[in-house]
Amino acid sequence: MRDILSGDDPQVSAVISVITEVQPDVLLLQGIDYDLNGATVSALIDALDDAGQSFDFIHAGRPNSGVRTGLDHDGDGTTDSARDAQGFGRFPGEGGMALLSRFPIDTAGVKDFSALLWADLPGGELPVKDGAPFPSAELYTTQRLSSVAHWDVPVLVAGRPIHILAFHATPPVFDGPEDMNGLRNRDELRLWMRYLDGALGEPAPDGPFVVLGDANLDPFDGDGLGTAMQEFMADPRLRALYPESDGGRLAPQSGANAGHNGDPAQDTVAWADNGPGNMRVDYALPSVELTVTGTGVYWPAPGDPGAEVAAAASRHRLVWLDVMLER
Repeated sequence: MRDILSGDDPQVSAVISVITEVQPDVLLLQGIDYDLNGATVSALIDALDDAGQSFDFIHAGRPNSGVRTGLDHDGDGTTDSARDAQGFGRFPGEGGMALLSRFPIDTAGVKDFSALLWADLPGGELPVKDGAPFPSAELYTTQRLSSVAHWDVPVLVAGRPIHILAFHATPPVFDGPEDMNGLRNRDELRLWMRYLDGALGEPAPDGPFVVLGDANLDPFDGDGLGTAMQEFMADPRLRALYPESDGGRLAPQSGANAGHNGDPAQDTVAWADNGPGNMRVDYALPSVELTVTGTGVYWPAPGDPGAEVAAAASRHRLVWLDVMLER
């Protein structure tokens, strides 16, 4: 909030520039701190409004990030680090989510799956080390699946709901041979499959939906369990889209990028090539009921004035999707 209210923070300015350039009607914003009264997201919406991009409707529920349990979540013998929380965070609410919309949100119809225990996900796979629950059996009874949040937010377009299935999954790295984060990342994606199956005690969306968020999972590259994303995109209830950008296509294919199998034009994040490199981890996947009229990744080509702005806004690039409701 301090950075937004200052009016001169370079990243905030870049974020506003990207959003006003793309002009989305519905936007899932990642990595914005949550506070009880919504002061932070309200400050950003005011800044966007000043720049000519108005959002009249907001959903910003409390995330799991930074929520302490007093338990050791990563098996390092301590209970007070950022990793010892329901989701990584130095304080409760760090790096939350906010759904901004020009269309009304059916607030009474919002479903929040963020409190679902990992152990309660049908078909979930919790980490085991040396034949025992990792890091402890006690944690199995406490650990939520969502590292940030999972929401079904109905947005009303001409009075008809489009369900936004919004989430932000944990990175599938920064763990040990038990693959705790890799398994959790995969199950955070599987949560949506179980929901669509009607297996979470709630009816699946009755109508069109869009899965929107940072899955932190590339179908072909990186250390995550990429076959889960391949299976997800093959689900007949979804349209498997492959948005592209000139910036991703023309990014240097050196370092880690040189060994990647995925099409660089479909990448959505610019990680260092001496690290994991560029990958496709951010998604906007509509249900088959929606007619897609366009899709892409806002990643201008090198030399384009927008390229530096996009890079200043985030390592991640905005994925966009144009859809039309059938009459």
